Amino acid sequence: MKTKLILAGGLILFTIAFGTTGYMAIEGWDFLDALYMTVTTLTTVGYREVHELSTYGIIFTLILILFGVGTVLYALSTGAKVILEGELHELFGRKRLEKKIKNEKNHYIVCGYGRMGKIICKKLREEDAPFVVIEKNPEMGRQGDSLLILTGDATSDDILIAAGIERARGLISVLPTDAENLYVILSARGLNPSLLIVARASEEGSESKLLRAGADRVVSPYSIGGIRIAHTVLKPAVVDFIEFATKSGNIELRMEEISIPEGSALAGQSLDHCGIGRELGIIIVGIKRISGEMKFNPTFRTTINAGDTLIALGEISKLRILEEMARGSLKKTK
Repeated sequence: MKTKLILAGGLILFTIAFGTTGYMAIEGWDFLDALYMTVTTLTTVGYREVHELSTYGIIFTLILILFGVGTVLYALSTGAKVILEGELHELFGRKRLEKKIKNEKNHYIVCGYGRMGKIICKKLREEDAPFVVIEKNPEMGRQGDSLLILTGDATSDDILIAAGIERARGLISVLPTDAENLYVILSARGLNPSLLIVARASEEGSESKLLRAGADRVVSPYSIGGIRIAHTVLKPAVVDFIEFATKSGNIELRMEEISIPEGSALAGQSLDHCGIGRELGIIIVGIKRISGEMKFNPTFRTTINAGDTLIALGEISKLRILEEMARGSLKKTK
């Protein structure tokens, strides 16, 4: 659109400059008279002639009318068409976006499409998790044209409502400042009390404030990054194993959460009885009870209860079988 508008404007300016220069050279008129004659000719107004035209001036005027008027009209119509199409495209695009967002349920809302926001969106897309992005900067929003990106201020209640916060499963706030993240948390918690809220903390001491504001989890990238670097130096083998188990795209081994719903075939069974380790070769690293208690390195006699979340480490194909067993679709491994 920008290129076409520049081209249309360039054609108009070139034609005006050509006519003005021609009248100045042929008739010897000053710049203002030549410009006036050119504009009245190209716009087909024909108000009056500044001076009597010579034979060469008449011939030049005919050439200017035949070619210049058509060029200007073409440029004007092209510019108007581009502007109109752009406005219509933006209008219909916004309507389609609003319709798609209204159809979203149990989705995540990502506030901020900066460097961290892009990584989060990439991971959510890999896991086929539905999400809507809120980004204040329209230029950054255009970088993710294939995503559901709502342009606006995430601290505004109206924008959060437009993103479907009342139907959302969770909200992730990674705005540039802790103050902005704080406002988002306060607004989101008021609009949806049961919402899972995860926020980023940039400054030291902000974590407790964000938690008091209503965040369920607060992540400090600088703190985590510093600890990770220190562990890489002090315990490289441990870090290599964690990266191997959690790295996105790893086709051999992965760490996953397996939820145990009510009525699951695994509920009430011990880890040994259901054959998770023996038959599937999956290691249960920990069990998070429904009360929030985390049981690390459970023994083979540990009982699985409904509402538990298993932290499992194993091959992806085996983990999928365990998920099916947890949902009750399989009674035993094959």
